[in-house]
Amino acid sequence: MKYPTDLTENQWQYIKKALNLKDRKRKHPLILIWNALMYLIKTGCQWRMLPKNFPKWQL
Repeated sequence: MKYPTDLTENQWQYIKKALNLKDRKRKHPLILIWNALMYLIKTGCQWRMLPKNFPKWQL
């Protein structure tokens, strides 16, 4: 599911380059974690109330 807070591919590429993030095998893609953080910040919801399509809040 797409949310208005989700990053575009261009925005994500810029962030990856700015933070010098390396591609490696991960359980959850970093863009998904980043999108969850953006959703959390914009909506003000609690960590445990994140929608189910995001990784578990403990991550």
